[in-house]
Amino acid sequence: MNQPSRRDLLRAGAVASAAVLCPSPASASAAPTDCPPPLGPVRVLPDDPRYADLVRRGNRRFVGTPDEVRVVGSTEQVVSAVQDAVRAGRRVAVRGGGHGFEGFVDDPAVRMVIDLSGLTAVYHDPRRYGFAVEAGATLGEAYRRLFLGWGVTIPGGSCPGVGVGGHVAGGGYGRLSRLHGLAADHLSAIEVVVVDRDGTARAVVATRDPTDPHRDLWWAHTGAGGGTFGVVTRYWFRSLPTPPARVVDFTVTWPWAGMDEAGFCRLAGNFGRWCARNSAPDSRGRHLYGELILFRPQAGGHTLAGQVPHDSRHLLDELVVALGDGVGVTPTVSAQTLPWLAATLHSDDDGKGWRLKVKSAFHRTPLTDRQLHVAYRHLTRADDSLLTGSLSLNTYGGAINAVPPTATAASHRDASMLLFYLAGWADPAADTAAVAWIREFYRDMYADTGGVPPHGAYINYPDVDLRTDTRAWPALYHGRNYPRLQQVKARWDPRDVFHHDLSVRPPGQ
Repeated sequence: MNQPSRRDLLRAGAVASAAVLCPSPASASAAPTDCPPPLGPVRVLPDDPRYADLVRRGNRRFVGTPDEVRVVGSTEQVVSAVQDAVRAGRRVAVRGGGHGFEGFVDDPAVRMVIDLSGLTAVYHDPRRYGFAVEAGATLGEAYRRLFLGWGVTIPGGSCPGVGVGGHVAGGGYGRLSRLHGLAADHLSAIEVVVVDRDGTARAVVATRDPTDPHRDLWWAHTGAGGGTFGVVTRYWFRSLPTPPARVVDFTVTWPWAGMDEAGFCRLAGNFGRWCARNSAPDSRGRHLYGELILFRPQAGGHTLAGQVPHDSRHLLDELVVALGDGVGVTPTVSAQTLPWLAATLHSDDDGKGWRLKVKSAFHRTPLTDRQLHVAYRHLTRADDSLLTGSLSLNTYGGAINAVPPTATAASHRDASMLLFYLAGWADPAADTAAVAWIREFYRDMYADTGGVPPHGAYINYPDVDLRTDTRAWPALYHGRNYPRLQQVKARWDPRDVFHHDLSVRPPGQ
């Protein structure tokens, strides 16, 4: 990771003093007297024309019915909203970018949604010598402002519309993570609205400083996910890396036409073997990010999509050769060199118009022969209810694996590949068939270990299917960090105000 010098920090502070507009009044630096007031608070009730949009901003399978949505623009407004919810005994949930794959926010039991749309500031904080990013900002907003203002970035996800709040709390993985670690690996401090045992809401700043008495709250937000301990309103980052000046955005497509089962298994197996060879922190291949999306035949072919620094273009050429070995069909290669920011802010469909069900798993080793044949069988299975069905194999490791599994709450620090299972459809009448397809696919992939990834393996995305076994979710997502997270929960949310189907449970539950 790139560690800025004292000179770099002072220069960044000078730029900030000249260029930053108006940081939130709750920030360490005083706000100028001519700053406009923050957005909100806005109370949106069911008869308000804005209500329909605010309760349906993610997976189309889930639509909320809260008594109100509170749109906020400052930490003080969040404190007030949480206090109102506690006082009235209302179940509360928080929405940032709205990219949740499960219905945690749009749960029928949630009576107040706190929408962070007004908390979007990104600035350099001279007192904390870090870059502050408010939790309602999207990744795209953060990338643009950090890069144009200071030439740095957060090594987070590839979808610009994802909200910073939940993404960083879950660890934050993206195209630069194999080079620079997870987004949470650069987190120096957080501001969180919590609720005391007596029911009083307040804002707390917790840092990674070993002497900070609140450090456990910072640690819990470096990979445990959101919605468990409080409402994050602001993150501070240090040691942010400089992205490459230019990158090669690439798409490589192997057509289904002419590809038999042996060729399919060879392609997916080759990718897993490449990942296993290139997952060490000092691997040559850590400069390349790629995801091999294995589609159903209706899509026409399988796609390798990703990004590599322009001066490492040779890694792409080597990868295409390695993946094509023994496949039997010739791929089509499309690549263009772009400035890093232009490539990063480009995004296709963000999935919000679809009904979705996803599953995931981290793998240390390539797929087994049995798993390769299972994947082929399920992807080629006739099922007209599915418009989109795929299995993505994503590169992992590199700098991520240089961090000890207990140093942050993100415990998956020895994987070489991340698998992402997706079913997407439009017709509500297809819900049962589509969800059944992906559940059966996942169950059969891990049939040797009871239908879930083996002991010691992890998953990355929330999956409410695992709530039926109270042991499965903590073991597969949090690993050995779970008991420590339960202690953080007991200290900072003793009334269990912040919870959902997969949140950290208090000790003994």
